[in-house]
Amino acid sequence: MTNDQHYLGQLQDFYAEHRVLPTYAAMGQLLGLKSKSSVAALVARLKLAGYLGNAPDKRLKPVEKFFERALASSSVRAGLPNSIDDISSEALTIDDYLVERPSQTVLVRVKGDSMIDAGIHEGDIAVVERKPAANIGDIVVAIVDNEFTLKYLQREKGSFVLHPANPAYPVIRPKGQLEIFGVMVGLVRKMKS
Repeated sequence: MTNDQHYLGQLQDFYAEHRVLPTYAAMGQLLGLKSKSSVAALVARLKLAGYLGNAPDKRLKPVEKFFERALASSSVRAGLPNSIDDISSEALTIDDYLVERPSQTVLVRVKGDSMIDAGIHEGDIAVVERKPAANIGDIVVAIVDNEFTLKYLQREKGSFVLHPANPAYPVIRPKGQLEIFGVMVGLVRKMKS
C-alpha cells in the first residue's frame, strides 16, 4: 500500500485545497495514472481500506479515516532532544482527540491578549463544549453583561468572577448576570510559516 499511501496523500492535499474529491478522469491526471481501470482499482482499494465512500448521489466522498493523521510512536521533548522512532501506524483525527460531544462543541476564534499567560493567543481557535455549568478554575466562555469573554472562572466572596491570564487586565466582577456559555476543552493554533 506504499504507492496507495502516496496517492492518498495527493488526494488529501487536493481535498484540503478544493473541498471536493476529483472526478475519476481528473484523479488519473492528478496521480499520473494512465488508465481508467487503474484509477478504479485504486478507488476500490481506498474504499476497502476505509478512506473513501460514496455520497447518496454516487460521487466519491472522504470518510472519517480519510482525515486521520499519523501519530508518532514517540513523544517529542520540549527540553533536551531525544531520538524519535519512525511515524507509527497509529493515527487519529483531531475531532477524536478534541471533541467529545460534536453536537455541543463550537469553535471560537480568540480576539485579544487577556489570556496570553495561559498560552492562548489572538487568532487561536478555542474548542468549547457548550454547557451551562463549569468548575472553579475552568477556562470558560462566559456571557457577562451581554458580552462574550474567555477567562478563568473563579469565586470571590461567594460570587463568580472571571480572571484574565494577563496582569494588564482587571478581574471581571459582573454588575449583572454571569452566564456560562461553555468550557474550553482544547485549543488549535496554526503556526506562521
